[in-house]
Amino acid sequence: MNTRPISHLIEPQYALEGAGVLLRRSIAPLASNEFDPFLLFDHFAFNDPLEGPIRGFPMHPHRGIETVTYMLEGSVSHRDSLGNAGLISAGDVQWMTSGRGILHEEMPRRSEQSGVIYGFQLWVNLPAAQKMGQPRYQEVNASTIPSVTKDGATVRVVAGTWEGTRGPVTEISASPLYLDVRLDPASRFVCPVPSGHTALAYVFEGRGKFSGAEVESVRMIEFGDGDQIEVQTEAEGVQFMLMAGKPFKEPIVPYGPFVMNTVEEIQQTLIELRNGTFIK
Repeated sequence: MNTRPISHLIEPQYALEGAGVLLRRSIAPLASNEFDPFLLFDHFAFNDPLEGPIRGFPMHPHRGIETVTYMLEGSVSHRDSLGNAGLISAGDVQWMTSGRGILHEEMPRRSEQSGVIYGFQLWVNLPAAQKMGQPRYQEVNASTIPSVTKDGATVRVVAGTWEGTRGPVTEISASPLYLDVRLDPASRFVCPVPSGHTALAYVFEGRGKFSGAEVESVRMIEFGDGDQIEVQTEAEGVQFMLMAGKPFKEPIVPYGPFVMNTVEEIQQTLIELRNGTFIK
């Protein structure tokens, strides 16, 4: 097996989004599309009592992408223009395919036990042939996400397969791997990743040796090509999100919450928002 080397270390930058939400952003949608099929990765937390009332993400549109919300602590209340509503609680995942268009709202709530909110949002691109498809949700309850333990690694499998265990999120065009990996001290984790797929790891607790190079939190790792990811720990453990997916190799035009393939498609989207035909 050919272990993927680290090609780039990214230090997350603070950004304000929604109604003044402060978050750490590692990647953002760019026309260069260098992380294809992944477009954005945000790490959000509301742990400072001086922040005052929690701000969230009031009703806003999406088209042409999939948004993935993964909660570690606290919860997010959501509703949308199709009449869906619910609560994404600790350990839950919401994988939303916006398709041709949706308006939705995401409002965070603190954990009753710890008083904090902690989670991630990932955006995954859609291929051109599916950008104007029907919106849909895959709501995944924490109890249905399998957890596998091996050689000091505890892995929650959201999408894709690890050690023969398949995650509950399916039928995604990017054939994604999305894992929450916790590695004990003095442990080793190995995960096959198809050659040619984009692979990233977001290290958010502790430190470990990724492809032999020590990386400490908080960092995003971009891997070079190969067919497996290898992580080892020594005196300290590490926790990270591992994501991999098949690139679509199509041009993109990002514009705020929309990612399409041409400028004309973005212009059409804005026309539909103005004249009230965005939602069918």
